[in-house]
Amino acid sequence: MSIFSRPKPSSKCRIAPSILSADFARLGEEVRDVVQAGADWIHFDVMDNHYVPNLTIGPMVCEAIRPHVKVPIDVHLMVDPVDSIIPMFAKAGADYITFHCEATKHIDRTLSLIRDCGCKAGLVFNPSTSLSYLEYVLDKVDLVLLMSVNPGFGGQSFIPAVLNKVATAHGIIDRHTRATGHEICLEVDGGVKVENIGALAAAGADTFVAGSAIFGKKSPIGYKQVIDEMRQAIDHDMEMLRRKELEEMNRDRG
Repeated sequence: MSIFSRPKPSSKCRIAPSILSADFARLGEEVRDVVQAGADWIHFDVMDNHYVPNLTIGPMVCEAIRPHVKVPIDVHLMVDPVDSIIPMFAKAGADYITFHCEATKHIDRTLSLIRDCGCKAGLVFNPSTSLSYLEYVLDKVDLVLLMSVNPGFGGQSFIPAVLNKVATAHGIIDRHTRATGHEICLEVDGGVKVENIGALAAAGADTFVAGSAIFGKKSPIGYKQVIDEMRQAIDHDMEMLRRKELEEMNRDRG
């Protein structure tokens, strides 16, 4: 296959604007605009002023925006306890529901609850949370979300050490998929922008939450510009990685 016919790496990636940074006075218009600009998912941050020191939005807002978009709605629950609110968001139109390892006493049971409600289930890891939680529940996980900031507020700076964690999580997921055929998305949330999204993709992430980096552009034209730039950055860094791997293979052969 020539380089001209090979699919671009970014075509397999998902960009998920977080509505936490949108203009809530015209939220329906905002989600329509980012989808039109090329967004693949809509990311929905739920904070309870208990698990995290902030209070945001609930199932009624999810239900309100559901008719405005056909793309998946990715609900990130930063709440504790979490089980009682899961059926509410499933009923409101969520496609993916993720929760933090620390927000439930029984991770396996909560993952099963999400799936029983008809949604894809995801597990969220804070920057200092061990990936060891995945060991016994990979068969019930459809999405792994790595926080690259400490949860609770939008607009924070990316924590560089998470890049190594992305690579480690990718290795765990890749081995599981090869053994079982079960595919799992690897998502990163926090401080994602044009300048670091390519490195995250090269480390193994395939789904990217971006709030202020996208909605901060304040217009449909701006949304499209930054989403296009993100895809270009992914393609660039993935191509550099491919070339490096080819060089190493050729060097080993020679």
